[in-house]
Amino acid sequence: MTATKAQQTRSFRLARVWTISDFAKRFRLDRLEEKRLLKLLGPTATERQLLLNAGRRPLNPAGDLS
Repeated sequence: MTATKAQQTRSFRLARVWTISDFAKRFRLDRLEEKRLLKLLGPTATERQLLLNAGRRPLNPAGDLS
């Protein structure tokens, strides 16, 4: 395999396209983050774009179970 084919294979794997709602469900994003991504990227985006732009709120500390 030439270097060019290897690069094409790697870029092909990164080009997976998600709908924002599917991505939000899969990665357990809240509704505010889903809306922010929709405004920023539109209804669909590549996996790379989503992973670079998505943010998640930190989980509650283990001692705070309320």
